Amino acid sequence: DGAIAVAVFDTTGQPVLTATSLVLRPVTTDQLGTGAPDTAQSLFTVQWMPLPNAEPDTAPVTAEPLWAWHGQRPQPLLVPHPPGQLDGELPTVVVAELPAAGDAVGVVEATHAASTLVLGWIQEWLADAATDGSRLVVITRGATDGSDLAAAAVWGLVRSAQSEHPHRFILLDLDDDTDHDNDGELGRILTAVLDSGEPEIAVRAGELYARRLTRAGTGRLSLPGPDRLSWRIDVSEPGSLDNLTVLDCPEAMAPLAAGQVRVAVRAAGLNFRDVLVGLGMYPDPTAVMGSEAAGVVIETAPDVTEVVVGDRVFGMFNGAFGPVAVTDHRLLARVPQGWSFTRAASVPIVYLTAFYALRDLADVRPGQRILIHAAAGGVGMAAVQLAQAWGLQIYATASAGKWDTLRGMGLDDTHLASSRDLDFRRSFLTATGGEGVDVVLNALAGEFVDASLELLPRGGRFVEMGKTDVRDPARIAADLPGVVYQAFDLSDAGVDRIGQMLGEILD
Repeated sequence: DGAIAVAVFDTTGQPVLTATSLVLRPVTTDQLGTGAPDTAQSLFTVQWMPLPNAEPDTAPVTAEPLWAWHGQRPQPLLVPHPPGQLDGELPTVVVAELPAAGDAVGVVEATHAASTLVLGWIQEWLADAATDGSRLVVITRGATDGSDLAAAAVWGLVRSAQSEHPHRFILLDLDDDTDHDNDGELGRILTAVLDSGEPEIAVRAGELYARRLTRAGTGRLSLPGPDRLSWRIDVSEPGSLDNLTVLDCPEAMAPLAAGQVRVAVRAAGLNFRDVLVGLGMYPDPTAVMGSEAAGVVIETAPDVTEVVVGDRVFGMFNGAFGPVAVTDHRLLARVPQGWSFTRAASVPIVYLTAFYALRDLADVRPGQRILIHAAAGGVGMAAVQLAQAWGLQIYATASAGKWDTLRGMGLDDTHLASSRDLDFRRSFLTATGGEGVDVVLNALAGEFVDASLELLPRGGRFVEMGKTDVRDPARIAADLPGVVYQAFDLSDAGVDRIGQMLGEILD
């Protein structure tokens, strides 16, 4: 009746999966999420769901089962064991925590090292008959949210062991809020994990989460047809990019005010500002997603003469993630011949930000030294190109995996350093004979800001384009005479200046 049998073998001919009967059924467009949102039935996905009745913060610490700590921490975790117990019968559960790789270790090296270490734990555990009645809890941090790729690889490795040896291994991923040195807190978590019976647990803000199969949602946004133009994509509520939806945008088709232009959007640029807006982390709560785009002018206000209907233009908008957007004509420029709409839409924010920071705020001059942090990012690469055009000596940081990109832009290794540690301070002071730099374009935070300020021993300008660690300019001036600190937002330049800069960038 349409069923099939399945047999799967690996490359050596060993069987790895059999299914006596597998029935296939067609998937409709509604199930793929292309139909109306209220009727769409999608395929499935895996999500981390909070476990009901799991309260590690209040769970009592019991004497049974007994715990022991394996690996980096020599003392027992909770209950002191009689001398020599670990030499004989092992306690019910043994805990092993994956050690941190350290900032100086690359992702590939850290992944190999972590996988090799845990593989050794697993093999030793399974080879010892004394562990047959015990479980091994492997603790990681950052494996389930993608912040530690080496830990994520360990989870894949342990999952394979779990499939071959059920109930022998438990995966536990902790967040930074969990007090590593608090045996009581960690003990309550471990007790709750065992009580849950789950093979994989993630702890976030003291709450236990387990993996569950759920509906994947509609799978894609259901966009209006071509007869409706007054809409845009944004988040229904800031805080998560899962909240992306189609919103009404009546202003897209409202009568134009003086100086305004209506553009049929052909491509919209996506930048980090949009991500911050969607996550509710942008300083301006009224900001909307979609701040740069390219397209064709379809209407102008009567007083606009700089562009006409039919012109291919690009520039800054407010809410450009839709078919039509309105903006001030001073924020637009004509798309150069040979440029695609996609290329044009990717230019405004990164180049205007870099231009304003270097030319207007830092007032750079040929021959000056400049430190550009995160130089392989969007604004960073634009700043490198502008600094090269203006004859500056460039020192740059980026993660080591991106250095080839900067080498391809003409920077040599004496002018490159990692953005993941503070060695750039020593490296660049040495390269400049202790004189440091004249300008810092910063996108980092915390101790990286302090280290960067030390690279201005002769004074200079520190231009802060980040929003997460803004310092007090007066305090900087008092502590570091001659250093001018300025945080900024591109909108500070004003509409007229933005238009002028866009023209200068094209030149």
